Amino acid sequence: MVEIVKNRIIIHLDMDYFFAQIEERENPRFKGKPVVVGADPMGGKGRGVISTCNYAARAFGLHSAMPISKAYALCPQAIYLPVNGDYYAQVSAHIMKLIRKKTGKAAMEQVSIDEAYVDVSFLKSFAKVQTLAQELRKEILGKEKLTCTCGVGPNKMIAKMACQAAKPNGWKVIKPAQCADFIERMDVEKIPGIGEKTAKILRESNLRTVADLRKISEHEMEDLFGSRGKTMYQRVRGMDEEEVVSEHPVKSIGKEYTFEQDTRDPEMLLRVFESLAAQVAQELEDEKLWFRTITVVCRFSGFETHTKSKTLASSSRAGEILRAEAVKLLLRFITQYPKPIRLIGVRVLIASPSGI
Repeated sequence: MVEIVKNRIIIHLDMDYFFAQIEERENPRFKGKPVVVGADPMGGKGRGVISTCNYAARAFGLHSAMPISKAYALCPQAIYLPVNGDYYAQVSAHIMKLIRKKTGKAAMEQVSIDEAYVDVSFLKSFAKVQTLAQELRKEILGKEKLTCTCGVGPNKMIAKMACQAAKPNGWKVIKPAQCADFIERMDVEKIPGIGEKTAKILRESNLRTVADLRKISEHEMEDLFGSRGKTMYQRVRGMDEEEVVSEHPVKSIGKEYTFEQDTRDPEMLLRVFESLAAQVAQELEDEKLWFRTITVVCRFSGFETHTKSKTLASSSRAGEILRAEAVKLLLRFITQYPKPIRLIGVRVLIASPSGI
């Protein structure tokens, strides 16, 4: 029997191909055609990546984060659209407000623009929660004309995995007694925290399924995953004690820019970079936040990516300090690496005023 936190019931709600679905809603003529939201493909020479695409596009092998040039090579006939972030955020706000209203006193954690967890343990019945999830999907479809998928489980991990298994436009309920059978035959990569590279290493050791990983002792899991070993030992057994948290503090603020052509032009690099730093500084000011650690990222030709960071002696809110220290880091990149630059970015970690 899989161990779980007693009597917890969680809904994971995820909108289906959110950005592209909104574009389909606004432009009915797009229905049934491959739709890609992301960077301009520029006839196959564009930079950047896919943000999201609909299932008609996925049939051609397209997916989120794929380079837009590769997407165009695979499916030049797709409808390519820019990211209309402000509008998508407005639609998201409507949906999240609807979820909060429908679930009342439940703790709700929005984890991205198009997905959220809701702790509905107070209903004390998976049957009641299933009904609630169906009502949520129906109401979102009725009021926003958008489909979503819901997963229900005894913890956040199982709820999310149930949601993924039910995609698109579906629902799935996994009760405590069903957890073991539900996850044991899954590929190791389905477990949150196991990415593509880690999964490859595990498969090379004949650890291909969740059932295979369950044969590994906790000590061996620590050897495989380091500090995450205990957490992974629990996850492959369906255990997840992470609570649904209504609000998450902002942990970092960052901006990036991808050049249309790789460049070594110092004037262009500095002009774009100072604009990015100014945007981050403005957001810090607007949110009345402090920072202490500054990180600069550079991606060179061939997608080789490096970062450099500087931690200040104490926290600051000064835009000039952010700009000056970030530029120093950028100049180190320019002088140390002779390759043309594809992308630059700057990010700060949020800190308390005392720097703790």
